[in-house]
Amino acid sequence: MSQVTGQLPDAETEDDEAEGTRPGPRGWRQRHPRAARGVTVTTTVLAAALVLVALLMPNRVERLSFGAFLRIPAEGILLAGLLLSLPPRPRRITAIATGALLGVLTVLKFLDMGFHQVLARPFDLVLDWILLDDATDFLRESFGRTGQVLAVTGVLALLVIILIATTLAAVRLTDLMVRHRPVAARTTLILGTAWITCVTLGVQVAEVPVASKINADYVDNRVEQVRAGLRDAEVFEKQAAVDAFADTPPDRLLTGLRGKDVLFTFVESYGRVAIDDPAMAGQIDTVLDEGTDRLENAGFASRSAWLRSPVTGAGSWLAHSTFLSGLWIKNQQRYRSLTTSDRATLGSYFRKTGAWRTVGIVPGVRRAWPEGKFFALDHIYDSEQLGYHGPYFSWTPVPDQFSLEAFERLEHGRKDREPIMAEIILASSHNPWAPVARMIDWEDLGDGSVFHRIKEEGKDPKEVWKNPDSVRAEYANAIEYSLRSLVEYVERYGDDDTVLVFLGDHQPVPTVTAGSRSKDVPVTIVARDPKVLDRISDWGWTDGLKPAKDAPQWGMHTFRDRFLTAYGPRTAPGR
Repeated sequence: MSQVTGQLPDAETEDDEAEGTRPGPRGWRQRHPRAARGVTVTTTVLAAALVLVALLMPNRVERLSFGAFLRIPAEGILLAGLLLSLPPRPRRITAIATGALLGVLTVLKFLDMGFHQVLARPFDLVLDWILLDDATDFLRESFGRTGQVLAVTGVLALLVIILIATTLAAVRLTDLMVRHRPVAARTTLILGTAWITCVTLGVQVAEVPVASKINADYVDNRVEQVRAGLRDAEVFEKQAAVDAFADTPPDRLLTGLRGKDVLFTFVESYGRVAIDDPAMAGQIDTVLDEGTDRLENAGFASRSAWLRSPVTGAGSWLAHSTFLSGLWIKNQQRYRSLTTSDRATLGSYFRKTGAWRTVGIVPGVRRAWPEGKFFALDHIYDSEQLGYHGPYFSWTPVPDQFSLEAFERLEHGRKDREPIMAEIILASSHNPWAPVARMIDWEDLGDGSVFHRIKEEGKDPKEVWKNPDSVRAEYANAIEYSLRSLVEYVERYGDDDTVLVFLGDHQPVPTVTAGSRSKDVPVTIVARDPKVLDRISDWGWTDGLKPAKDAPQWGMHTFRDRFLTAYGPRTAPGR
């Protein structure tokens, strides 16, 4: 008996030792209890921090502050109370769903941050998905295929990690609350009382209310945004049905411009900030003042004002279509509806007269552009048809000076031609503004090969974008290049029949505008024939290429009808 009982402890000891040496987390925790407890506490703290960040994180970069995370989230208190009151199975399902929802909201907030940084507005859940594809194209064109793949892979991996992490964190905190139910219940009650007290007294930390319901407000705003997006198609359809000139006979359209070459030219990202911002005003003012003087010496006069673009930061095609169609094209849904409709644009009315050949110079187009037919252009010259054999300048396929010289060679400079209405896109001032081309002798442009050396002398966009001041400086340089290209073109090739209308399409990204909410862009009309500018004498525009600060400000969508009215048949006095 004594021998048997003496052997039992040895057997139990062997089993314990076997379990202690068993591989896996349970064996590790038994061998290193203090370290295991440290890991448990650290994991729990990280889970709590992650959930708190998800509950309190704002959706704009400039609102990220220490005070933003010192708030009491109402949603967290309500969720804690709900989870404590549920039976095990529904509680587990609710915890998983809550964690996943927090992950989705966090991802949407990151999207909002990105859209605010580029477009100065939040991500639209209904209308903006197609812009993500455009963003990847921009990455490829600016930083190469490798940069695009790395960026997209990194973003996708981050999104998956966020969703998994918030879900696991919510489940872990739920399990912790259940194991310590009395403490969790008292804590929830105390926080709820504190939240109500802070709301009643208006308590703030660093000007941020302590009592928060940021996610409830965020979801409410998103629901309303979705509803507005779904209603927008119906609203736009009613607006598009109204066209004051739809029934105007061809012989009564644009009578004040017959025989003229009319060039509608968009300067990429040429916004009000280039003229108003003290850091850039001196440089751009010099360009505009010198340009005004040079054009006056060549016999040209000019008038300038402001137009309010429907977009800021990006979305040039929305601004172009707004200007040309006379409709407010503020999103991709409206753009698609417009370009599949029979709405008349400025190009349509020029073509309708039968007095103009309509052409497009669109160097930013590098693939099929089915919407081009909508703009009533008899011929479209994209980046492959301009005869350019030089390098891209980041996103920009063709430098502006070469695009204008190509227009002269292909269309404007041809002998025995009919008058031209041209839509010209100048793209050298497109983000990321590095490297920037520079002006060279027009005789030296050739096939554009000369720009290889000029690009090599330029700056690396990755280096420029490390510093906002550098970005702003290079933006100003790019706008200067575009404006000088245009002024020198008119000075060199313009004549008595040249009418130039040039404007910015939208303001640049917030990195450049530095918080400005303005969507204004400059617009200018240049002509040698005084009768052309006499037609707009009642518009109140500023003399010269630079609009005064108090010059008229119109919605970009109003320009089409104002222009058609000004250059239509003169109305008899008294009528």
